[in-house]
Amino acid sequence: MNDQISRLENEAREDLARADSAEKIESFRVAYLGKKGKLTELFKLLGTVPPEEKKAVGAELNRLKQWLEEAVEKGKGNAPRTDASREIFDETLPGIRPPQGSIHILQQTIQEISAIFHRMGFETVEGPEIETEFHNFTALNIPLDHPSRDAFDTFYTPQGQLLRSQTSTVQIRVMKDRKPPLRIIAPGRVYRPDTVDASHSFMFHQIEGLMVDSGATFSDLKGVLHLFLRELFGSQTKIRFRPHFFPFTEPSVEVDIQWGKGWLEILGAGSVDPNVFDEVGYDKAVTRGFAFGLGVERIAMLRHGINDIRHFYENDLRFLRQFA
Repeated sequence: MNDQISRLENEAREDLARADSAEKIESFRVAYLGKKGKLTELFKLLGTVPPEEKKAVGAELNRLKQWLEEAVEKGKGNAPRTDASREIFDETLPGIRPPQGSIHILQQTIQEISAIFHRMGFETVEGPEIETEFHNFTALNIPLDHPSRDAFDTFYTPQGQLLRSQTSTVQIRVMKDRKPPLRIIAPGRVYRPDTVDASHSFMFHQIEGLMVDSGATFSDLKGVLHLFLRELFGSQTKIRFRPHFFPFTEPSVEVDIQWGKGWLEILGAGSVDPNVFDEVGYDKAVTRGFAFGLGVERIAMLRHGINDIRHFYENDLRFLRQFA
């Protein structure tokens, strides 16, 4: 048995001397130390050795095994790889960039609009999306028989609340909590049971504004909206005001901008109706104010040439990456 160990060691030294690459070192390891390796086969013969010799033979086998393992580790560290397996690093190639998110185009639009009003002294406020009829309708001078209060036009909950259909609800909450002067904008999601198509959705975004002060006039409203629309669409934008009706403002107007060869409605506005001031506990005899509201999706569609509102909600990265 000792002769076999000696012959195997000599053979291993010769094979190791010829192992001049990482691949050959690995082949050497498998040949001698693998499950069917030459040293492993010798260990299997240890059971045939006489008992009085077994301890000495086992020690020699373990010595040889230790030497082979150390030789393999040393060889792996020193032996070069062949050209076929060598890792090639080209420092001129671009790095691998991990996926990076970006702000959604609707949120970008909200931030841009908000920034314009912030420069005019308006504060951004938020409110709940699940509302009461008082905040969504009654306090806004919308009577019980108004069509918008019907279940076909508003999402009601089993508990008698509703999903807000306008962010004017935030204006009511702020006026009930604070005293004038106020200058706020309220961006957020609103909900109406509209059939989804290229220009309608059951959920969309609004920004509504409110200014309340004893000296606030309709002329101030026009000045604020002129400045806002020309900041948003360009300094040469032509603007017109048309008489309209909203329950919560009086007088009320629709505001249009010239778009191509025609006019395009962009937002609604007006002086706050005195009945609204009654509902929030303001003295309507001395309180004046104006309000306005616009749809965020409509603004984004106009500015970026988007022809289908559904693109905003489908999470198609091919669309969204255009605005990253």
